[in-house]
Amino acid sequence: MNMQLPHTTFKSKGWLQGDMAVWMILILLCAISLIEVYSASSRDSYASGRYWGPVLDHGFMVFFGLFIAWITHIMPCKLFKLICTFLVLVSIGMLVYALFAGQRINGAGRWISFFGRSIQPSEFAKLSTIGFVSFLLTMRNKETGEAHMGGVKFALGLTAVMCLLIASENFSTAGMLFVVVMALLWIGKTPTKVILWIVLPLIAIGSIGFVTAKTMPIETAREIGQNVSALHRLPTWVGRLQKGGSLPEDPKEYNVNDNQQVAHAQIAIATSNVVGKGPGNSVERDYLPMAFSDYIYAIIIEEGGIEMAALVLFLYLFLLYRAWRIAGRCATRFPAYLVMGLSLMLVMQALINMGVAVGLLPVTGQPLPLVSKGGTSTIITCAYIGMILSVSRSARKIPEMEVVDCENAE
Repeated sequence: MNMQLPHTTFKSKGWLQGDMAVWMILILLCAISLIEVYSASSRDSYASGRYWGPVLDHGFMVFFGLFIAWITHIMPCKLFKLICTFLVLVSIGMLVYALFAGQRINGAGRWISFFGRSIQPSEFAKLSTIGFVSFLLTMRNKETGEAHMGGVKFALGLTAVMCLLIASENFSTAGMLFVVVMALLWIGKTPTKVILWIVLPLIAIGSIGFVTAKTMPIETAREIGQNVSALHRLPTWVGRLQKGGSLPEDPKEYNVNDNQQVAHAQIAIATSNVVGKGPGNSVERDYLPMAFSDYIYAIIIEEGGIEMAALVLFLYLFLLYRAWRIAGRCATRFPAYLVMGLSLMLVMQALINMGVAVGLLPVTGQPLPLVSKGGTSTIITCAYIGMILSVSRSARKIPEMEVVDCENAE
């Protein structure tokens, strides 16, 4: 007999509905964000003369994001199919526009300007692709019960278009999106040989590219970047791979000014003294570039110690656990795939950000979801959580041996 959790575990009456554990994770991460962004933004606050400006701007985005999460969580799950389909078209249009006329910030043209605010089209692309692929995977082959190849081919084509449009400006985001889609294809019972035919050649190409980048002279990378517009960020990628994420054994051999992000992140962690310096007492925030975004996890460790670092990591892993429990209770495939895809993307990005901050991975430029200072990323991530909560409001146990053919797909 299958043991089932009572519906009260996932539902509640009143303003906040759905899985209350997910609500708690969202609120805790947003609270940590407000505290740490306020601390990490001190250098920018001093430079601009707006001492409360950065945290007030971020606070507005956080509370607007919570509002988006609340609005999204009361929507019926069926509506997400239509929204994601519409966003696919919008995302492609925005990505194309960003390639040719996008704003360049820190050397990357990832943004477009909209009513005076910078928007990252890749954030919309991730959400729409995961949602639309989840919908396509609901089509089944009547005879085998596997994913219908028509839907799989469409999903692969869409993913290829999105990743190619994203990769030249944000290679790590394109890579994450590809990995999540491959995971969804595997979960959606796509024939294993199809996945292997796609993944194995790309692994081989990626390995060759990795070795080439590790051994390529930086001058050659700059020359290629100047002559091939699609590879204009090649010097950045090569530099990040060659510098790596860790310091040499002898700190005297390291030029701090040559790689400030890695160096000051490591110093922040090393000087935390395990228990941390206390909220607002960071020293490295004044020297660490992007302390409020890409490297906010290093500031969290410096101020909160190993305990706070472990808490943040636990919150993300617990979110993944709760999301997959919700997916396991869905009566139909689309909401289950949607929840698994969104939670996997969110937690993967968090783990990559934390890996970079502690020196396990090369620099990628990925923010820490719900914690780093951000605009589009904060809003879209809150929409992720709202969708997961929407599904949790009506999640039920999947009936055994359920098969949905392509003509009767959800």
